[in-house]
Amino acid sequence: MIALIIVIVIVALLVIYGIASYNGLIRKRNQVENSWSQIDVQLKRRIDLIPNLVETVKAYAAHEKDTLDAVIRARNAAIAAPDTPAGQAEANNQITGALRQVFALSEAYPDLKANQNFLALQEELTATEGRVAYARQFYNDSVLGYNNKLQAFPSMFFARALKFDKREYFEADEASRDVPKVQF
Repeated sequence: MIALIIVIVIVALLVIYGIASYNGLIRKRNQVENSWSQIDVQLKRRIDLIPNLVETVKAYAAHEKDTLDAVIRARNAAIAAPDTPAGQAEANNQITGALRQVFALSEAYPDLKANQNFLALQEELTATEGRVAYARQFYNDSVLGYNNKLQAFPSMFFARALKFDKREYFEADEASRDVPKVQF
């Protein structure tokens, strides 16, 4: 009789542990998906601001057509980019490079630099860049926690059996990692 009770208790504990592990994996996966959607929201916000910025710059720097066309191409590529961390990271890097060129134009055109619309859009994009950076960090932290849970003993057995897949990080390209060169 005691042996039967011990077996029932062990089975019950295993079932409880299995349920807790499964729920933990689900929580971590949902956190990764939520954090990815936060990146998506901020990237879409940034994409929506770009046409206003381009129109403002066009009024002052009409002969800088190539730079403005590069921004529009980068925006269109971002809209069409696959909804994966790698696809969005590539599109993000293109937009960042194009926006750097536009902001460099403001140095060449003092009237543009003093334009309130341009300044407001530049400030809005700068704030959005901060939000994108925070969202990327939160996403990568969420992926780290999720991937750790998938690989930790003994939850890795449940993860494999239930086909939970490892997630990829949102990574910057090599050009974004370069330290800017400042010359006086």
